Amino acid sequence: MNKKITLTIIIGLMIFFINAQNTQPHNQKKYIQGVNGTINIEYSSLAILTAIINKNLPNGKEYNPNPDGEDLQRDFEIFKNIYGYKNLQILEYNIETQQELIIEKIKKASLPKTINEVGEKIAQKNLKRHIKVLASDSLQGREVGHPGEFMAAEYISNHFKSIGIPPYKDSTYYQKIPLEQRKIKKAIIEVDGAIYSYKKDFYTYPNFSQTQINSNEIVFLGYGLDTKNYSDYNTDVEGKVILVFSGEPKDEEGNYLVSGGEKISPESNWKFKLKKAKEKGVKAVLFITENYQENYERSEHKIDHPGVSLTQKEEPIPFFYIGKDVVDNILGKNKTEKIKKKIKTKKRSLSKTINKKVILTTKNKDTFFEGNNVLGFIEGSDPELKEEIIVITAHYDHIGVIDGLIHNGADDNATGTAAVLEIASAFQLAKKSGINFKRSILCLPNSAEEKGLLGSYYYVENPEFPLENTITCLNVDMIGRMDDFHPNDSNYVYLIGSDKLSTDLHKTSQKSNEKYVNMDIDYTFNDPKDPNRFYYRSDHYNFAKKNIPSIFYFSGVHEDYHKHTDTMDKLVYEKVEKTTRLIFYTAWELANLEKRPEVDRENDFKLNRY
Repeated sequence: MNKKITLTIIIGLMIFFINAQNTQPHNQKKYIQGVNGTINIEYSSLAILTAIINKNLPNGKEYNPNPDGEDLQRDFEIFKNIYGYKNLQILEYNIETQQELIIEKIKKASLPKTINEVGEKIAQKNLKRHIKVLASDSLQGREVGHPGEFMAAEYISNHFKSIGIPPYKDSTYYQKIPLEQRKIKKAIIEVDGAIYSYKKDFYTYPNFSQTQINSNEIVFLGYGLDTKNYSDYNTDVEGKVILVFSGEPKDEEGNYLVSGGEKISPESNWKFKLKKAKEKGVKAVLFITENYQENYERSEHKIDHPGVSLTQKEEPIPFFYIGKDVVDNILGKNKTEKIKKKIKTKKRSLSKTINKKVILTTKNKDTFFEGNNVLGFIEGSDPELKEEIIVITAHYDHIGVIDGLIHNGADDNATGTAAVLEIASAFQLAKKSGINFKRSILCLPNSAEEKGLLGSYYYVENPEFPLENTITCLNVDMIGRMDDFHPNDSNYVYLIGSDKLSTDLHKTSQKSNEKYVNMDIDYTFNDPKDPNRFYYRSDHYNFAKKNIPSIFYFSGVHEDYHKHTDTMDKLVYEKVEKTTRLIFYTAWELANLEKRPEVDRENDFKLNRY
């Protein structure tokens, strides 16, 4: 068969599918005769070649492709009787030489014709296949910098390669993330000659460089807050060591002084306080810690587990959580409750300079290594709009092995990673099927999220594709479980951030859901006053900080969050599938908008985590 003939043989496959119901000679003759009743060798050849390739007939009956087998010998005899021996020889030659061509024709015939059909190819079985690998014990919890993370990155890049996504810039799938791991080898606090022991009397996290601080005074500064409703910064603290209460003060009615209500304010978070202290020029912060032993045990993993940071990222100032013995030495015995009561009664700050010599010493061991963001770039079809990019992110790292237990991270975030892999497959399938999309897609499974959103932070500070051309970020993190607010409903997903920068993005998101999927969209966590602060806790946040409209897709937390019990047997795969389709269709609509989503709103989330 020449090339011209092979272009028409696919029609014969349709005839074969319709008519090949049994193997009687007269019926064979009926389906191998074309629609006009004329003999058609090409259709007949295709019918037999297809049966050989598929090893069954269209009616499901098995077909033995062995040249000496009963099925093929029978069909050779029929073919010879109708077309002659010479044509049989051609057929036999084609069986040997043209199977690849026929396979390609069959594959093309089965390609989707519409974008709905493309989206339906996102299936539970494929998502589950990815999750089975990513959440396996062999990957040891995918902690950044460990072998399991490298294995996960390799699995992701191999998937991109297998579906035809080339290395970006023709060189690699990886953006290297420069990281350092820090462990505290020694820490001492000395107050007026009294020496206190690390972990027994005080603790800290390995977040700052080793230090040696000597000061002849300590400034007690209330709660270390500086807000519109309440501020402790009414004295000069530059170059000083300050002592502050944890949390936020209340009035006599039990309302918090900063928030003005029953919910504690975000500004009371220790990271906010550290940042404010650094802005004010403070040298170090001592946090008064009530229930010291309980807080220490709750924080023990952070204390003992080496801290990870970007090598060039700005560090916090030194900070220490101090227990009762240290506090009593500085303030005097049993003074903390009296001071708190004064602040409560007066509803204003109380500060005091304490003339005591303090020495703060830490010595660290630093190790330098790399993590990997994995990039799968799929170019759009429009000559101009293909320069604009929709980024689809999901962190693939998790928290590794803790106390000998593998934390598999099936929901967090093998589900999101699997979603991004199948979305990449869907866009590649659309391209292969001739269903064009105008803008380009960057699938970005990123790492080091569990260490503080470091992989996405590094990307936006060192973008491989211009941020000014990045029109949207769609971020996927934990989409495989049902939370306590939806115990019997898998048809929901939380959307966070869709309306915070762009009305167009929010409308496109809503339209995509209504047009294709019809999930129940829950915006509970889209409220800046929500105490969970999920908006700040996943990778879209770093894109939003750069004024890029972003959506975070999320199913909520559950009892297995960050535990070794977050395993794939507990996932709801129907939910993963439907959420993944929603994200794909949203990305599709964004890729084909006439104009990019306009940034027309001021974000009512403060774009500062701390």
